[in-house]
Amino acid sequence: MVNYYTMVRCLKTGILQAGKLCLRILYSVFKAFPVKQNRVLFLSRQSDELSLDFSMLKEELLKQKPGIEIKAICNRLDDSKSGLAGFALDTLKSMLYLATSRVCVLDAYWPAVSILHHKRQLTVIQMWHALGKIKKSGYQTLDKESGRDANTARLLCMHRNYDYIIAGGEAWNPYYCQSFDTTEEKLVNIGLPRLDYLLQSEEQNRRAAIAAYPQLADKQVILYAPTFRRNIELKWEDLLEEIDFDQYILIVKGHPNQEIRADRTGVLLCPEFKAVELLAVCDYLITDYSAIAIEGAALNRKTYYYLYDYEEYTAKNGINVSPFVSMPGCAFKDARTLMAHLRSGNYPLQTLQAYREKYLPHDLGMSTVKLAGLVIRNLS
Repeated sequence: MVNYYTMVRCLKTGILQAGKLCLRILYSVFKAFPVKQNRVLFLSRQSDELSLDFSMLKEELLKQKPGIEIKAICNRLDDSKSGLAGFALDTLKSMLYLATSRVCVLDAYWPAVSILHHKRQLTVIQMWHALGKIKKSGYQTLDKESGRDANTARLLCMHRNYDYIIAGGEAWNPYYCQSFDTTEEKLVNIGLPRLDYLLQSEEQNRRAAIAAYPQLADKQVILYAPTFRRNIELKWEDLLEEIDFDQYILIVKGHPNQEIRADRTGVLLCPEFKAVELLAVCDYLITDYSAIAIEGAALNRKTYYYLYDYEEYTAKNGINVSPFVSMPGCAFKDARTLMAHLRSGNYPLQTLQAYREKYLPHDLGMSTVKLAGLVIRNLS
């Protein structure tokens, strides 16, 4: 008797194969349309509107080449029926633009990019939505509890067809190669536009946050920004018990894909601000396996790592660079020890400086100009 799970797997495989074939047949029709030489396509599954990185890239492209035509499709796919239907429509729309564009820039996996066979004129630039690879992802996590199914990932050609992949500091390169199952020749170590934003808008963001929340000017500010956990329960609340709210204000910013609640006096959620904006107002950043640590390093923020689920996260997802190694003296498994170290005032600034030198890209402040230049060169 055929195993039930084997039957389900075979059925799923058949559906995916049929779907791929239909998309490829339809795409062959779209490819009959001529390519528009100045057209650039943006594709995003990170939000329903242009992200900070895309907005800055768009502005710089129009500055360097005013006649450029930019099309954008942003769809933060959810699991609802309406969400799936909307993404299906956006997939068809993206196919038409892929067939008629010279350059495509995306910030996550987009099925039509990786599954289809494109014209030779099309250049695909993967502008991944993180500045490094602290935690494992993509091909590194296939068949792990927090990763993707390997059979499905290969059927959907995960992360194929990229000509360039935008990366952070060169120390991350081996992990980009493993995550995207690619070679180092495709990596471009220039960082993301948001790095420029962090450096250029620090004082402006600080003033805006204090204008909205005047109490931020009265005490030291701790920003807690944990990473997304798939199939792992959030258990961070011990941190609340160790913070002296007479001395500190805590801002909690959960991952966009994972809501985090904190109903307590002295805790702010600041929903109108993004975590990247609140870095400007914080004195301390507490995170875990999130790439916000790299953004914090760009602004020289004193960063601590609260790794209460280190063993579980390592087993279910995996990490590339352990904070215990990359930031010695700043990583802790329990909240009490972490906060005791923070209150002591003995933060190891030399450790943070070494981290900056190793993991940040060179020429800070030039990421947007360099990325726009890469796009424009590939329009020629």
